[in-house]
Amino acid sequence: MAKETQKEITILGQKIEPGKSYQIKIDIARLHTRTKIEVPVIINRAKKEGPCVLISAGIHGNEVNGVEIVRQMVSKKYNVPDAGMIICVPVLNVFGFLIKTREFPDGKDLNRFFPGSKSGSLASKFAHVFMSEIVVHADYCIDYHTGGDDRFNYSQVRISDNDSDVLELAKVFDAKFIKYSSHREKSYREAATKLGKKVLLFEGGKSLDLDRQVTYSGITGALNVLNYLGVKKFPKDYEFNKKEVKQVIFEDSIWVRANYSGMYRSIIRNGTKINKGDIIGLITDPYGFFERKVKASKTGYIICLNHSPIVNQGDAIAHIAIT
Repeated sequence: MAKETQKEITILGQKIEPGKSYQIKIDIARLHTRTKIEVPVIINRAKKEGPCVLISAGIHGNEVNGVEIVRQMVSKKYNVPDAGMIICVPVLNVFGFLIKTREFPDGKDLNRFFPGSKSGSLASKFAHVFMSEIVVHADYCIDYHTGGDDRFNYSQVRISDNDSDVLELAKVFDAKFIKYSSHREKSYREAATKLGKKVLLFEGGKSLDLDRQVTYSGITGALNVLNYLGVKKFPKDYEFNKKEVKQVIFEDSIWVRANYSGMYRSIIRNGTKINKGDIIGLITDPYGFFERKVKASKTGYIICLNHSPIVNQGDAIAHIAIT
């Protein structure tokens, strides 16, 4: 029987051999002190051919829960494939991660500069290298995000509304909520999709916070996908394959906003079903003279709650998935 011929793969100048692991670095910029800021890329290739899955987080430097998800996958060797290749980038925006901020050092949101260019801003140059050197090799992409500031997203997967294959992957991932979401212009998800990649965008938790349940959901989802694709096989009774959550698929959603400024106390649990008119929380003054109820404007499911104890008029308090 003829020996299977593996295709040649070179990433950032490094030839990726079957059956081997690599840690290479994206190095395109320095700090003002000329100190290098390198972005580690962890690559594991199996001896057996198969699809390539790219798992990334930290495109916004303060979204650390996604970083923890990918870190645990690497630490526990879940990124070592039985077939194909797994590429992990735990922290895309190392610059922002270092100083706990969303943006790149040039003040740009990296996720608004894809696919990037060779001669643009720092964010644009980085996006170009990431797309042309890393993403081009992937067949499937899982990208981890969290809610901004104090807005805590219940674990959910966001997908395009016109791709049945991606919908099936989202179901396999097994997060409770699947949201049909249009592509944000010049985002990583839009650019990767245009290259023909199948992209799952995971949202869970909030900025600068680590949540055990969100981490568990993010890891188990990725392992479910790897198992489904045949990239990494797990026993049928493996705990990550248990499907105990009834999934909610939706497209429309609405934010409930504060009608008053004041101290805010939520009285409803994230992820739960809610009816129009139900009380979500209370806004009070700090003196004990003023109290107003915040009510749901639609029937649906709570998919995000604002954890800030102080809100201003117009602030987003709760996000409702309309079903």
